Amino acid sequence: MKKFALASIILSATMFSTNQELFSAKLEEIKPGFAKNVIVLISDGTPVSTTTLARWVYNDGKPLNVDEIVTGMSRTHNSDTAIADSAPAGTAIATGWKTQDKLIGVKPAAATLYGAKEVKEDDKLAPAASVLEAAKLMGKAVGVIATSEITHATPADFTAHSTHRNNYSDIGEQQVFQGMNVIFGGGKSFFNPSNDKDDRSKNRTDGEDMVEAIKNQNYKIVYDVNEMNSVDGEKVWGFFAEKDMDNDLDRDPKKQPSLAQMTEKAIDLLKKDKDGFFLMVEGSKVDWASHANSPVAQISDYKAFDAAVGVALDYAKKNKDTLVVVTTDHATGGLTIGNASTSKSYPEHPIEDFVSVLKKAKATEGAVAKQIVDNKAEAKTLVLEKLGYELSPEELKEIDSAKNAGAIETILANGMSSRSRLGWTTNGHTGEDVPFYAYTSNPQDTLSGTIQNSDIALYMAKAINADLDKVTDELFVSGKKIKAMGIDLKIDNSIVSNPKFILSKNGKEYTFFENKNYFEVDGKKQDFNGIVIYNEKEVFIPQAALNKIK
Repeated sequence: MKKFALASIILSATMFSTNQELFSAKLEEIKPGFAKNVIVLISDGTPVSTTTLARWVYNDGKPLNVDEIVTGMSRTHNSDTAIADSAPAGTAIATGWKTQDKLIGVKPAAATLYGAKEVKEDDKLAPAASVLEAAKLMGKAVGVIATSEITHATPADFTAHSTHRNNYSDIGEQQVFQGMNVIFGGGKSFFNPSNDKDDRSKNRTDGEDMVEAIKNQNYKIVYDVNEMNSVDGEKVWGFFAEKDMDNDLDRDPKKQPSLAQMTEKAIDLLKKDKDGFFLMVEGSKVDWASHANSPVAQISDYKAFDAAVGVALDYAKKNKDTLVVVTTDHATGGLTIGNASTSKSYPEHPIEDFVSVLKKAKATEGAVAKQIVDNKAEAKTLVLEKLGYELSPEELKEIDSAKNAGAIETILANGMSSRSRLGWTTNGHTGEDVPFYAYTSNPQDTLSGTIQNSDIALYMAKAINADLDKVTDELFVSGKKIKAMGIDLKIDNSIVSNPKFILSKNGKEYTFFENKNYFEVDGKKQDFNGIVIYNEKEVFIPQAALNKIK
């Protein structure tokens, strides 16, 4: 019997090893062009413990949608520092370039850590093409979805190029003129004109009306679930909030669509393109909840994200030419299932000790905090009804003296965490590896192992047979190279927020505009594929536009 058992163990181990080799591959082993469509879903700021906790709370420990497609781990560090935020981490996933803090879609000025590509002196802070831009150049339909404002870091990483993630004016304008097909998310206020440079809620500091520009770009704008469901067309822009969308547990289902609903509708619109499509979906607010150490908000938004993964997988399983990639850009909060109170007693705690209170929650900590601000006298009743636990006298005193909703949210989040025996290490980001998930119809095309986050972009690009370096060269020709072509170039900064670039050759002038996809010559406008990027030092213009200069 002992010999038989040993033989069984060896056979099982051999089969597992063989299956791992058969059903996975390294990046260099992946054959190019195996996918027509790519759907990448990013749950922002999500430690693996969030997945574990959501699985227990909402699925009684049974697998989530992501669980069937896990293939490895992704390393999230920047080109020069250990802990990333969404701007550089998303840039790596979108462009294949590890970069530096706050940079959106641009190459780093310093690359000192293992896994970061060296950057030439002339290429420092130069734009790098995203997989979305590569797909668009190939004639594919493209779209982005986020539950944050659409100008936020992760969607911006795929659609814009800026030396700071807070340059919403530039980012939003670039998104408008990128020529994308579907944009769903929040952030309408950041597209309205304003000259208030000190108010981030009025971030159109150039005074331009980008909502009107969206209409002029032939988009159909939709504002709620019914309008989204009924719309049909090649170009659709969904504004479902003035700023960020509500957490999934708090949203009005008649007004704001779920992430799964937005994903399903986007696929339905994009799949009509005969050349295929590229779609980026972000569950943005898992990260926001992680920053606040709010477990209900965190895991309920992750549940909503996993439902969107389910939609993407359903489509891919029926359409064998579709690649689905799922990951997070970095971890946030340092959530642990178990805290100081369980240091010695952890073996004794049943699963109910960690999940029973969380299962009772009907709203997020932040939403309940906002209600309490308006009526502190009802705090005890509201928390019991909405969060499922009874406030202690000490917590009631803390709430009574709290000065704003943020302070009350912290009290409620701490209360939920302590009652659920959860720990948190930080209100910031953390630097550990994160899970990487992928699904293809042919397992040999499935990337696996411990990879760099920048490998994800290279994998998606390889799937559609795109070369990101060549696309970068095509979309972003530097001013220095333009001059070397015999074209004169002058930068007009007379209006700081709207610089112009005057190119001239053979006595004729061509006027280009920052963040736009057209130039003017002889009083007429000519469109081109791509956008003009300016990093305050150098201008970058698509080769397709330069080809029109005679």
